[in-house]
Amino acid sequence: MRLLVTGGCGFIGSHFLRHLLRLPPAEASALVVNLDALTYAADPAPLDDLDPAVLAGRYHFVHGDITDRPLLDRLFAEHAFDAVVHLAAESHVDRSIESADAFVHTNILGTQRLLDAARAHLATRPPTARAAFRFLHVSTDEVYGSLAPDAPAFTETSPLAPNSPYAASKASADLLVRAAFHTHGLPAIVTRCSNNYGPRQFPEKLIPLLLLNALEHRPLPLYGDGLQIRDWLHVADHAEALWLALRRAAPGSLYHFGGHAERTNLALALALCTELDRQCPRADGASYAALITHVADRPGHDRRYAIDASRARADLGWQPRRDLPSGLAETVAWYLQNRPWCAAITATRYARQRLGLAP
Repeated sequence: MRLLVTGGCGFIGSHFLRHLLRLPPAEASALVVNLDALTYAADPAPLDDLDPAVLAGRYHFVHGDITDRPLLDRLFAEHAFDAVVHLAAESHVDRSIESADAFVHTNILGTQRLLDAARAHLATRPPTARAAFRFLHVSTDEVYGSLAPDAPAFTETSPLAPNSPYAASKASADLLVRAAFHTHGLPAIVTRCSNNYGPRQFPEKLIPLLLLNALEHRPLPLYGDGLQIRDWLHVADHAEALWLALRRAAPGSLYHFGGHAERTNLALALALCTELDRQCPRADGASYAALITHVADRPGHDRRYAIDASRARADLGWQPRRDLPSGLAETVAWYLQNRPWCAAITATRYARQRLGLAP
């Protein structure tokens, strides 16, 4: 398999690459091309923890934009990809509320141009290659909108009802992928996941924001009453799920990946503080929980997300390996052990004043 990964320098993308490249070549991909625009949230060295010998001959990075159709055509022609895993996206809700332009440009226009390039490429391939090709589009549970506290979890047949510009742009991309399958026969698969967490996550997201603020003894901001509910999925479990979907899912299928770990934002913040108290106690003996601060809620804030991942379990044989307590403990330990990585991000690629905003 010769694989194009878009957004491989992002949080989920880098973990997917790490999962893939740790597999023996015979089990995974002979070549992985990572196409990334290196926007503000990208990690320019996403695989720096891997042995260079593991990457030699199997990994190639290309700095570029998915809206650049000539670049896409050149890459498809040079590498004759057997599959695309499309992860490149603008993903921060707060930023989409401030301005939706980048979300429309990357998430909608970029997805369409990538679909068009893939279709043009397949037209040049023999029938067996066209049948084996896969286009895996990675989406989010936010496309469904908000759930009532006692409502059943979203299923793959739930209607789309996005409430933020970010969610609307992802729902639009999902529908473009669906149209490419139904109209043009592109062998496409869509996956939707719950909130991801884990090592190397950019600090505008809730968990790393709270961790880094706590270590600097800054307020830990929670929107409104903090009782918004999210399901949490460890990013390494998500990476494994994407690889299974790429190998086992049928064209035209849709799968959910969730962590079976619903928590209010307040409960999550308290759990993080408890774990920090255990692993890195404050010198004054106080709990980090004293830093939790409630701030004005953001516009259109969805109250609850939850997804039913039973189809993935039944069809793909997937379920998360990590529960939330052990995953949080592992995540806290990583950030404590990698403070230089955190400092480099907050000092250079991320405006420090934004650390006062929760996602």
